[in-house]
This record gives sequence, structure tokens and C-alpha cells, in this order.
Amino acid sequence: MKQELGKLWRKDSTKSVLASLISIIIGMVVGGIIIVIVGLGNSNLGISGAMEGIRLVFGGLFSTGRNAAGALTFGFNSTNMGDMLFRATPLILTGLSVAVAFKTGLFNIGAPGQYLMGTAATLMLALGIPSQSVPTWLIWIIAFAGGMLAGALWGCIPGLVKAFLNINEVLACIMTNWIAANLVTWMFDGSNFRNLVENTKSGYIYKTSFNGVQTAKMGLDKIFPNSQVNGGIIIAIVIAILIYILMNKTTLGYELKACGANRHAARYAGIADKRNIVLSMAIAGALSGAAASLYYLSGNTEFFWSTYQTLPATGFNGIPVALLAASNPIAVIFTGCFMSMLDIVGLQLTNLTAYNEYITDVIIAVIVYLSAFSLVIKMLLNGRKKRKAPVAQEAKPAPAAPPPNESGAAEGKGGDGV
Repeated sequence: MKQELGKLWRKDSTKSVLASLISIIIGMVVGGIIIVIVGLGNSNLGISGAMEGIRLVFGGLFSTGRNAAGALTFGFNSTNMGDMLFRATPLILTGLSVAVAFKTGLFNIGAPGQYLMGTAATLMLALGIPSQSVPTWLIWIIAFAGGMLAGALWGCIPGLVKAFLNINEVLACIMTNWIAANLVTWMFDGSNFRNLVENTKSGYIYKTSFNGVQTAKMGLDKIFPNSQVNGGIIIAIVIAILIYILMNKTTLGYELKACGANRHAARYAGIADKRNIVLSMAIAGALSGAAASLYYLSGNTEFFWSTYQTLPATGFNGIPVALLAASNPIAVIFTGCFMSMLDIVGLQLTNLTAYNEYITDVIIAVIVYLSAFSLVIKMLLNGRKKRKAPVAQEAKPAPAAPPPNESGAAEGKGGDGV
């Protein structure tokens, strides 16, 4: 039993999981401390309000409101659970986008731009193809594929300049992010997809439900009634599993990771490094585009077309999702759900207490910073074992070599005997 535990502890994956859990726990504890400090300093909250805030931070997903006496109640909340899965869908895919690039030695900070290009392509196809003459399910497939393709093409740009001009992909991604923001704004500004029916929403694009094109519920609305959940979460999980198979069970995945480990050694081994760099960024871009497609094809959400004012946070939030998951595609599913859960917790804090949702933003920020130091945490976990290794060697010193004369004599005696 001890040997099995020792083998489990020595695995790098075990230390990665522990590093992520430590980051999460520290972030939650820091959030709890901030809640207590704010509560004690606010007469409307006090220590009782602070305790309620802490309970919501750790169990807000299961909060069902307040009872007649005004006390918080907890249980299975289908609305919160369903909304959490709905919000997790784009986070899982943008997390996969960043994770795939990480695995190949690239930092895809261009996910927001790829997300925007996927949004534009998806909405224009979903709303532009007449549903009177084309089946809505076919329009959905075309819009989803178009969003992925647009994201892939936009992701190719940083990949191309990295592969052929050796320009840092971070600089190229930042450039393409803001080009995408202004390009998408220009395209929608001159289009007829703006919601002109509701005068107060003229700055928004129609929901895809306006055209009857929306993601099927796949029975999830029966499990999580009164929520926004749909089949998008199932598609995201399937894509995550496929990416895991691609990266760990195929020759292409091996080549992509080999280029990430050492591009020049991979080239020496006969691997087309330039092709794989472009391909990895195209895959990453396609995943970001898929995130946008599933989010807006839900039919629940409207797109604000003046995107030049800011970049979508979903693209950037994929970075901590990938970091916490140690770039493991399966782990990305769980970290994406965790980050989505914190969003729900923030809403519960706002609705049920005098706190506001920015408390959870602080928690997320702490977790993000700590996830960036996950390698340091892994080094600390490895430190004790590395320090003990020399001691073990000193305990059993190697036998000293015999003197030259004795060695020669021994050899001579051996020769005579033969």
C-alpha cells in the first residue's frame, strides 16, 4: 500500500492536481478573509452577514434563497446548476484553446480575437440563411462550422508569423485581438442584423432564436428546469475528450508536443515544425470559435456589436482555466465548471446579501495569480524529495577503488591462474 501511494505521489500529474487544489484553496481562503473584513467594517453586515457571505462563497451553487425567518437555505438548485453548466460551456472551449497552444509551446493570448471572429461568422450565418427554405438544424451545423472555421483562420495568423518570421506569438495575438474587435464592429455596424425591433436594444444583434436556430436542449431542461442550459455543454465535453485523444493517442499529437518541447530537435527528427506551429494555432483558434458559436447559438444571449470598447472576458478567462488544469483537456472540463461556479456564487452574494459580486472577482484574481505560480508550487512539493536524495547517497558511499599496485598484483595473479 505504501509503495502504491509512493508511486502515486511521484507522478507529475499528482503534483499538478495538488498545485491546482492548493491555488484554489488559498484563493477561497483569501476571499473568506476579505468577506470577514468587509463585513466587520460595514454596519449593515456585521459578523452574521460575514458568516452568510462565507457560506455562500463555499456553497452558493446550492443556495435556494431565504426561508420565512430570513435564514439562508441550501439544497439542490436546478437553476443555479443549469446556469453554471451553460456558462461553463464557452470557458471549457477557450480553456482547451489555450491548453492546446500551451502543449505545443505557444501562448495563445489571442483567444478573445478568435472568439470574436467566431461570433461574427456564427451570427451572420445563423441569421443570414433564411430558415423558411433551409432546415434550422442544417443552418445550426453551418453556423457552428463557420464559427470554428473563422476562429481557425484567425488563429493561423499568429501561427504563420511565428513559424516563418519568428515573431513572438504573444505580440501577434495582441495585434489580431484588436484588429478583430474593430473588424467585427465595422461588419455589424453596416449590417441589418441589429435588433431594431426593440428600440432600447438597437446596439444588439438579434438572438439566433429570432431565426429559429438554437441549440437543442437534449433533455437537460428536464433535469435543470428554469435554467439556460442546453446541449452545448455535452458538445463541449465531447470536444474535450476528442482533444485529449488527439494530443495523447495520435501521431499528430505527439508531433505537436514534440515541437513544443524543442522545435529544433523536432525538426532534426524529421517533424515539420513550421506546419505544426501553424496547425496548433489553427486548432486553438477553432476551439475559441466553437466557444463563441455554442454561446450565441444557444438562443439565450444577445451580442453587443460595439466590441471595440472591450475584448470579451471569456477569451481571457480561458487562460486560468488552462493553467489550473495543467493543460490537461479532461481537467479543463472541471476547472471550467469551477470558474463558472464562482460566477454563480457572485450573483448569489449580490441577490441574497449586502455584498456585491466583485468579491468573487477578487477570489478569481487570486486563483489566477496562484495558478500562474503552479510550477513554483510543484517545485516546492518536489523540494523535499530532491533534498533527501543526496543524503541517501551519502549514507551508502560507493566502494573505494583498490590501489594501482594491488590492482596490478591482482590482475597478475589472475593471469597466472589462467
